[in-house]
Amino acid sequence: QVQLVESGGGLVQAGGSLRLSCAASGRTSSRYVMGWFRQAPGKEREFVAAIRRSGWNDGSLDYADSVKGRFTISRDNAKNTVYLQMNSLNPEDTAVYRCVADTSGSAYTAPRDRIRYAYWGPGTQVTVSS
Repeated sequence: QVQLVESGGGLVQAGGSLRLSCAASGRTSSRYVMGWFRQAPGKEREFVAAIRRSGWNDGSLDYADSVKGRFTISRDNAKNTVYLQMNSLNPEDTAVYRCVADTSGSAYTAPRDRIRYAYWGPGTQVTVSS
């Protein structure tokens, strides 16, 4: 079992920045994957970013085209926390952001597929004003 709790959401003006945090607890694996999805009102849930782990080191990173170059996903092993640094925010980024995790290896080769993640955080609201 893995428990995920997000924080760092809030209200920011267009062009501003926010950093989301996801604190994880529970057992991990050698093919551990964590990431972020988001969902805006009236829209489908969409992939944002994922980080694939190899032992204590980070593996490959994956970003949606809509956030590439603006968002950065990272992790702090000492704090057992994954971050999403969001820069140059615009109103289209307004959504509920949810942290996800997979310890089975299912998401290791398909990190954009939401079905591969068994663990989801409750979400944190990000609102970007124009």
